[in-house]
Amino acid sequence: MNDEELHALAASVVAELTRCEKWVATAESCTGGWIAKALTDVAGSSAVLGYGLVSYSNEAKESLLGVRHETLLASGAVSEATVREMAEGALRVSGADIAVAVSGIAGPDGGTPGKPVGTVWFAWCWRAEDRVAVSAERCRFSGDRDAVRRHTVAHALEGIRVRLSE
Repeated sequence: MNDEELHALAASVVAELTRCEKWVATAESCTGGWIAKALTDVAGSSAVLGYGLVSYSNEAKESLLGVRHETLLASGAVSEATVREMAEGALRVSGADIAVAVSGIAGPDGGTPGKPVGTVWFAWCWRAEDRVAVSAERCRFSGDRDAVRRHTVAHALEGIRVRLSE
């Protein structure tokens, strides 16, 4: 996905959030704020984006988002359990209607046999009537560091758009 396609996707997410009168928050690790940047590159995004949290370190995940230390010890930063807690924390601290969280191994190193380079966990957390819903997904992207991060941003945005249409 090139810059123009990424911008068009972000613009469609901002338009849908605006139409639905919803707010979004991001909790980002491997993307370092790129999801929030993609959204804020769109004029009018200030009406729909309230929080963009970069929690690159485990300490930031704990202190900013309330990820439990036990979760990080048991599952690691790149795991379903961690991104679920990141997304729930982002929703809680921001008061947003929907939050997305990402944590992954963008490379070129840092991978293991169980979590190779390109592994990214996603979680989306949203308010649905009288409850909070959470869904998580693991993807494995190919390419260099930039490509993995770019795919992550696009997938996170697409996930927001899908959940807004449900």
